[in-house]
Formats: sequence, structure tokens, C-alpha cells
Amino acid sequence: MFRGTAFSSLRRYSTTPEKPSLKLVAELRKLTEVSIVKAREALSASNNDVQTALQWLKNDLVTSGAQKAAKVQDHYTGEGLVSVAILSPGNGPRVGNGVRGAMIELNCETDFVGRNELFGRLAADIAHTAAFMSEPADFQAYSVDILNDTPLLSAVNPNPDPTATVGRAIRDMISKVGEKVELRRAVTVFHEPTPTPDLGHRLISYLHGSVNNPNQGRVGVLGLLGLSSSRLAELFAAKSFGDDLEKLKRSLARQIAGFDTRSIRSPADSTDQTALYNQPFMSPGDLFDKPVGEALAEWARAHDLVDASGQGGLEVAQFTKWTVGESLEPETTS
Repeated sequence: MFRGTAFSSLRRYSTTPEKPSLKLVAELRKLTEVSIVKAREALSASNNDVQTALQWLKNDLVTSGAQKAAKVQDHYTGEGLVSVAILSPGNGPRVGNGVRGAMIELNCETDFVGRNELFGRLAADIAHTAAFMSEPADFQAYSVDILNDTPLLSAVNPNPDPTATVGRAIRDMISKVGEKVELRRAVTVFHEPTPTPDLGHRLISYLHGSVNNPNQGRVGVLGLLGLSSSRLAELFAAKSFGDDLEKLKRSLARQIAGFDTRSIRSPADSTDQTALYNQPFMSPGDLFDKPVGEALAEWARAHDLVDASGQGGLEVAQFTKWTVGESLEPETTS
């Protein structure tokens, strides 16, 4: 039995690490966003060294993420987000710009996780990665398996973890939220700059049900608008034309999202309301309630896209519309 000074000496020279301070815990949580309990565990295991604790957490995420992924692999994931990333929207003040963008669906088990900021940030990063990795093609389905093995590129962080892949980031998310997370599908569009100044393209997009990010929601639309005019370069240089075009793009994308839109045009003499051009245009102003096809023709004439010989105009060339959790069917429409 220890007594007196001998016991005091033993306590003084104990090698048990100090309890992590609140300052260190806060610093580690700011860098990683882990729980207080996990931050304390990492610091305790790393002798209160933040850099060592970061590596400990990285290793722990790999292990716990794999274990949790195995436990929840059979769970149903009917919630989540559709996320859009547009790296290049197309023609602008300088004619010749190409278009480059992507849309992905990231699923989870509950709406609670689907609205989580960390989940939304991951969805944005995956969409950004898909857009960056896209190859020249209009609305091409991107392999989920390939994307899972692709290094994750952050939409906001210029110095992402070089060892992180999309698949590993998803496993890390599973470890953090405790439920199944999976990448369901991805589509990319990469249209090279047009070879002539008379032709142009612009991407349109709209996300319905956004919470933390206007580029994410439960219903997503990504489309391509085609323009032609002998005055295209002059028109794009005018701010008023650009502003009006942005309003038109948003109205068209919202139209596609809000209606049961399955195609752009219907067969001749058909009034099928699932065809975009047959629907009453919901854009406020002079074009309101006119068939979308007629409204676009009128807009093109009013904005001098059409010349005296009747050449020129604009059209919705293609679009893809997704709803979270819907059955997978062909979605791209041209």
C-alpha cells in the first residue's frame, strides 16, 4: 500500500496523458467536424497532438466507415439530393465558350440526413467532380463505378485531400451519419466551343426543394439551350440581352421541373401536355400562358435573333429531369 510522499511522487510522474483541453477539442472539430466525443478520443490517443489526431481520425474513418457500410448495405435509400454543377454555362460576352456541367443523385435513408449540411456539401463535391471529369458529349450517363474510384474534387476547397476518392468520401459520410449513403446516378454534358460565331449554346438548370444550396434539391433539371443568329456576338455583348436570357433560362428550367415534362416536342397535331412546347408558359410578362414553343419564337424575334430572311432563333435542344428516389428510366430528352 502506497503512503505519504511515495504516493504523491507516483502521481507527479505519471505518464497518463492530460485530458484534452476544450481549446484543442474545438480546434480539431473545426478542422474535421467530428463529434466532441470522437475529438476527445482522437486527442487522447495522440497525446494531444492535433496533427497526429487528424491522422488517427482519418484511419478511424476508414475502419468505421467500412464496418458501418457493411452493416447498412441492404438498407433502402429513398431520400437524398439531386445536385448540379456548372463549370462553364456556354456563350457569353465572348462568343465561343463551350458548356460543361453535370448532375448527380446522392441517396440516403432519411430526410433528416438528406438535409444535413455535410451531406449537401458531399453531393456538391461529387457533382463538381463529375463535371470536371466529363468528356465531349451531350448528356452522357457517367459510370457510377468509375466516379466512385475518381479522386474527389471539392467545389469550394482549392486544396482537397489528394488521397480521397468519391467512394471513400461516401464511406466516411456513412461513418458520420450512421446510415447508408450511395451515389445512384450521374449525367454529364461537355459541349465544345462552337466553330462559328453564328451558333451558341447555354446550359439551363433549376432545382426544386432546395434547402442549403440553390444548386441542390429533390427535383433537378439540367438542359441545353441552342441559339443561332448572324448577330450573336453583338447580342451577347449587350448586358440587356444577357439579363433577359438569364430570366428566360430560369423560366424554362422551372417550367420543365414544375410540369410533368417528358419531351420537348410532340408529334404533329398533338396537344400532349407532357411535351414542353405544348405547355402554357408560366413565365411572368407578355409571354405568360402562351404555348412554350410559340413563346420562344416570339422571344427570339423580339430580341433580334431572327433576321429579315427569317433565319435564326433559339430552342431547347435537350434536357434531363430527375426526382429523388424515382424509378430509373431513360431521362434525357432531345
